[in-house]
This record gives sequence, structure tokens and C-alpha cells, in this order.
Amino acid sequence: MSRTPSIRPSTLHLPQGEWRTVLDCLCDRFPAISRETWLERMAGGKVTDGQGQPLGPEHPYQVALRVHYFREVKGERSIPFQEQVLHVDEHLVVADKPHFLPVMPAGEYVEETLQARLTRRLGNPHLVPLHRIDRHTAGLVLFSANPASRNLYHALFRDREIDKRYEAIAPALPGLGFPLLRETRLAKGEPFFRMQEVPGTPNTRTRLEVLEKHGDLWRYALTPITGKQHQLRVHLAALGAPICNDGFYPDLTDRGGPDDYQRPLKLLARDLAFDDPISGEPRRFESRLRLDW
Repeated sequence: MSRTPSIRPSTLHLPQGEWRTVLDCLCDRFPAISRETWLERMAGGKVTDGQGQPLGPEHPYQVALRVHYFREVKGERSIPFQEQVLHVDEHLVVADKPHFLPVMPAGEYVEETLQARLTRRLGNPHLVPLHRIDRHTAGLVLFSANPASRNLYHALFRDREIDKRYEAIAPALPGLGFPLLRETRLAKGEPFFRMQEVPGTPNTRTRLEVLEKHGDLWRYALTPITGKQHQLRVHLAALGAPICNDGFYPDLTDRGGPDDYQRPLKLLARDLAFDDPISGEPRRFESRLRLDW
């Protein structure tokens, strides 16, 4: 028997159409999901109406009917690393995410995500991440624990009123002076999930400092002034120091096969600091994880 999903369901308001049943509508609306999969979800009570009542295969179609459904991934791979909860209060949850664990459900991961794990662990179905870090990146993630105050904390990220610092281990750059400000324009690359530097007005800024030297490798402190996708990874690679074990930059060597748990990306979301929008007090959180050489 499958376990009860620990994340909030997706919602669909049924569109205008000529379908006989809700099932027919779902099958047409989501052609990548087989009819058998929808039947299994319905049999498990994982397709409901707006009041949480299960919908069966013969439930008649009704325009604008609100339908909730839970995503599932058959044979979802277990990720053998544990998150750490660093802080819990009425409004916020702060956790250290291990390498390889996604923050939110996407693609082949639903239950093996930080959001789902924390929801199960803390028994709070209202947990929503206030920001994201890549699946391959480890470190701090802030979650809203209370819908009533969520917008206040979201605004910290939207208005760039939160200070973030990362650490990375990458090849030495003895020919450059530090601290260094990298300002470039990033745009979508190929394949679609990669980014690239292009000519034009800069839309990304990263401050780089050297924290520690260890032969041919240095430990860098990275302060993203902007927050574009893969910004830190692209900036270091463009400087000639791609982050250790980066399968995306400068060349795409990660072809989507099984993760090599012995070679995590040497990138860590280390610090978060901000003035609390409710109390006004300064708050700072620091990861307990550390990148080894």
C-alpha cells in the first residue's frame, strides 16, 4: 500500500468541455498521465473535490468543479541523506538540506523532497519554501509555517532585503585580485536548464572572496547580489574555476543518470540574515554543514 502523500495536492478547476466524467476530462487535460494512473489515484482516494470527498471513475463532469489530486512517482528513488531542522517557530522553519535532495516536488521526485519530509516530520501541512536552492546544492532553506504571515517573509526575498552567503570549493585563481565583483548578463542556454553569459547589460552580480587556500583548490565565499538561476555556478566557471563536481558547467557531463553520491557539488548555502518583518529584530541563521576538500 502506498503511503499517504505528505504534500498539499494540486488543484484544477475543470474547464469548459463536453466530457462525460471527471476522469475523461483529466485524461484529456493531462495526456502524459495514463488512464490507468488516474484510476489508481482515484481508487486510493487521491482525487477529491473541493470538500475533500473522493471522486470516482463515474463521477459526472461539471464545468468549474474544483478537483484536488496528488502527484505520485512510481518507484521514486530514496535519497540516503537526512535533512537537519535548525529552527522552528510560529512563522518560520529553517532546515539544512543535504546534497541531492530537491526542495520541492518536481519531475521524478515528490515524497523524496525537503518540503515533503519536513511536512511529515513536523506535522504541518502549511509548510511552503520561501526560496529554493538547486537539488545538487546543500545548505539553508527557509520555510513559511504560517499562511497568515507568509507574504511578509516572501517580500524579504522579492525586495532583496535578505543577505545570503554561499561557500564553494573550486580551483585556485591566483591571477585575480579578491574581493572581486562579477557582473554579467545571463540568459537561457542549451539544453533549457543551463544558463550562459551573453553580451549586454549585466543582470547578475556576485561578490567573491577567498576564505581558505588548500593547494590547487580554494574555498570561496560567494555573495549573490542578484538571484538568477545557476548564477554562482556560471560565474565561477566563467572565471576559470568551475565548482568541484559540477556536472553542468562549464561543460554538460551530467546526462541524467544515477547520482554519484561520492561526488557532491561543492556548493553550500551557508548564511541567511535579515530583519524580521514582524518583530523588527535582526535574525541570522548559519548552516551546520561543511564542505570538505
